[in-house]
Amino acid sequence: MTTPLNKAILLTLSAAAAATALTATALPAQAAGDPRPQTPALSWHPCAKPGGPATQECADLPVPLDYDDPDGPQITVAVSRVRSDRPQARRGTLVVIPGGPGGSGVQRLTQKGAALQQQLAGAYDLVAFDPRGVGGSTTATCGLAPDDRYLTSLRSWPGPDGDVTENLARSRRTAEACARNGGPVLRSFTTLNQVRDMDRLREVLGERKLSAWGVSYGTYVGAVYAQTYPGRTDRWVLDSSGDPDPKRVARGWLANMGQGADDRFPDFAAWAAHPDRDRDGLRLAQRPEEVEPLLLSLFASLDRAPRPSTTPGVPLTGNGLRQALQNTLYSDSAFPGFARLVAALRDPAHTPALPPELARPLRDEDAAQLVAVLCNDVTWPAGSAADYRRAVDEDRARHPLTAGMPVNVSPCSFWKDAPEHKPVKITGHGPSGILMIQSRRDPSTPHSKSLKMRQALGDRAVLVTVEQGGHGVYLGNGNACGDRTVTRFLTTGRGPVQDTTCAN
Repeated sequence: MTTPLNKAILLTLSAAAAATALTATALPAQAAGDPRPQTPALSWHPCAKPGGPATQECADLPVPLDYDDPDGPQITVAVSRVRSDRPQARRGTLVVIPGGPGGSGVQRLTQKGAALQQQLAGAYDLVAFDPRGVGGSTTATCGLAPDDRYLTSLRSWPGPDGDVTENLARSRRTAEACARNGGPVLRSFTTLNQVRDMDRLREVLGERKLSAWGVSYGTYVGAVYAQTYPGRTDRWVLDSSGDPDPKRVARGWLANMGQGADDRFPDFAAWAAHPDRDRDGLRLAQRPEEVEPLLLSLFASLDRAPRPSTTPGVPLTGNGLRQALQNTLYSDSAFPGFARLVAALRDPAHTPALPPELARPLRDEDAAQLVAVLCNDVTWPAGSAADYRRAVDEDRARHPLTAGMPVNVSPCSFWKDAPEHKPVKITGHGPSGILMIQSRRDPSTPHSKSLKMRQALGDRAVLVTVEQGGHGVYLGNGNACGDRTVTRFLTTGRGPVQDTTCAN
């Protein structure tokens, strides 16, 4: 049903898309009888940012709000490119697919574009886009209160001793707010629509095939694209994959984070107990096995009595410190900052400074997109309060570092709209040319679960396991062997003939 507010939104979106189309030049006419509306060319403009490639350009791509109604309301997707600086070496277009849900492809291209240019030696035009709901693309809001938009709220960390009462109340009001305020735009935030938008970008660029590098959630987007459009994929890199189980999708990814934290934490514990840390005052324990009990004690203490922080009105809670640890485990480079925070907390007189991602709520648009993709892709079980208390208690006992958060209730359990499409089942049907790369100790997408993606893809893929910890391997965690393997695959097409490992 279209409310007056939603109708006004749709009219505004259609007008914006029409204005965008008027600034673009048309591609050659499509074949007679093709029912699709003619796709305009992109109107590129410079958009270089400090630290990014000097030649980066941006544009707006009109796409259907609903691909089942291609002539209906249009929205816009922000796209960006860095053209090959060696045209004679160019062999195609590489799409950089961000993680998330909620990651900005435009921002990631800014961050990684220069490194990719150096590694790939002009073999590709580099392109990326902000998924609908993100950054410069059309967004939607749920109208959530600021307290419900902190990362520690959106991640459904339980209360002290595993209490889920507030999680249940927050999840319900979040789902109700999104149903009340999000409208058809919010309902369009799905993985399948992101895949369709990516293929529309391919079409506008005039490419018969795309190559891609997807990271984290971007590996699922990449896998769904390769399943949906197998004849349009060239060289495909899936970096840090989760389990693509179509019955669970994001619910499974969250549930696996407890195991991921357990796999990865020994790396931090060994670092934090190493004698070298004495030099900078960051040695947290004499032995690695003492680090986890120390943190569990701090978590419990902050649960009972949160510490005032340097951010007025935002104390450091036990869940805040748990979330900070989860973020830290993504990269060794984050270890010193977290150790510094823990060391400071051991001084009762110290006022801790919150990590930036914990110090302020997410924008309503960003929170809406994050929640919507998780909930729109697949139906989540409702469950009772007793069901969630039992699940949290069991998971807390099994994985103390994540305290039951990965299996706790979320807004998806109260979501008002059923998925419009069934999740895509990933299979081995289609051309080969998929290189998977994965850390052995990944805190977010554990290696044991990436094997589910490997199994699903069958003979289409080869898996490279990097014998280190962290999330995001290529050009991310400093593994020379992993970087060489991906670069060689993208530039020459040559990859391992069978699953293999990289030490360094």
